[in-house]
Amino acid sequence: MSDYKTVQELKEIDVNIAALFRSILILRRKTPKTAKNGNPFLSVELGDGSGSFNANCFGDSDVFKALDPVAEGSIVRLAGKTEYYMERFSPKLQAAEVIEAEEAEAEGMMANLVETPPESEEELWAYILEGVEAIEHAKLKETVQRVLDDMGERFRKCPAAVSMHHAYFNGLLEHTAHMVRACRALLPLYPEVDADLAIAGIILHDMGKLEEYEGEFAAKVSRIGILQGHVVIGFRIARKAAIQSKLNADLTERLEHIILSHQGEKEWGAAAMAATPEAVFVSMIDNLDAKMGMVQRVLRNTPKGETFSDRLMGLQTRVLVTPPDKS
Repeated sequence: MSDYKTVQELKEIDVNIAALFRSILILRRKTPKTAKNGNPFLSVELGDGSGSFNANCFGDSDVFKALDPVAEGSIVRLAGKTEYYMERFSPKLQAAEVIEAEEAEAEGMMANLVETPPESEEELWAYILEGVEAIEHAKLKETVQRVLDDMGERFRKCPAAVSMHHAYFNGLLEHTAHMVRACRALLPLYPEVDADLAIAGIILHDMGKLEEYEGEFAAKVSRIGILQGHVVIGFRIARKAAIQSKLNADLTERLEHIILSHQGEKEWGAAAMAATPEAVFVSMIDNLDAKMGMVQRVLRNTPKGETFSDRLMGLQTRVLVTPPDKS
C-alpha cells in the first residue's frame, strides 16, 4: 500500500494533529505574489482526483525554488505537514520536485491524479447522441452533427471551466449531457420554447471552450481564449457549421443568439442578453447546472465527518454537506 496521501486522505487527518505527509499531486495553479515586507512568494493550488488545496511557498524556502520554474499542469511529489488557517486546510510544504507521468504510474498514484465525473464517458456521450436524435429539423440536426463530427473527441475530454464548475476531465461532456437531460425534462412545461433550437443550442453552447482551454492535467486559458473567449469562438464554430449545412438565416441567427447570450449577464461574459424564448431557457439551464455541478462536486469531495464544505467562490458561501434528518 502506498504511503502517499491523496488530498481527501490529508483532509481526513485530525485537525489537531500536525501530521507529516508525502503526496503526488498536480500543480493546478501558481500565482506569484509579494508579501507586505516586499518578499516574493507563490500561492499554489495542488490537487488530485479527490480534491485540491491552496498553500503559500515563501521566497526563502526550498519549495519556492523548486516550484517557481515549474509549469502549471506538472506532476509534483511533495512532502509537508498538515496545518489549518482560519479553518481551511493549508499545509506547510517542506519539499517539492517535478516528476514524470511514468514515475507517478510506477508509484501507483497516476490513477488518483485525474478527477472525472461519477458517470462514465460512454454514458454521458450517449445522452448527447440521444439529444441529437431528438432534433427533428433536418438542417439543425445536420449543423449539430457537423460540429460533433469535427470536435467530438476533444469535446468528450475537455473540462467545462478552469476552476468554477465541472473543472475536470470530461467536465464539459458531463455539464452538456446534464443540460440536455434537464432541457428535455423541462420542455413540456414551456411549449413556447422550440425544442429543436433549445437542444441544438445546449449541445453547441460551450464548444468554444475546446479552443479557449489548453493543458493535459490542468486547464489554462489559451492565447485565443484570452483574445476572444469561448462565447465568440463558439459563435464562429456554430456559424460555420450552419452555413455548411445550409441552415436558413432565421434559425442560424437564433442558434447564434443562444450561444452569444448563454452566460446570462454581460458581466459574466455574455455578448448579448437573452432575447428569445430558447435563449432565456438555455441560459437558465446553464446557470442551474453550473451551480448544481459545484454542489455535486463538494458533496463528493468534502471529507467524511465535515458538516460544511470549503467556501465556493461560485456560490459565495460554504455548502451544508450532511443529508437532511428525515427521522
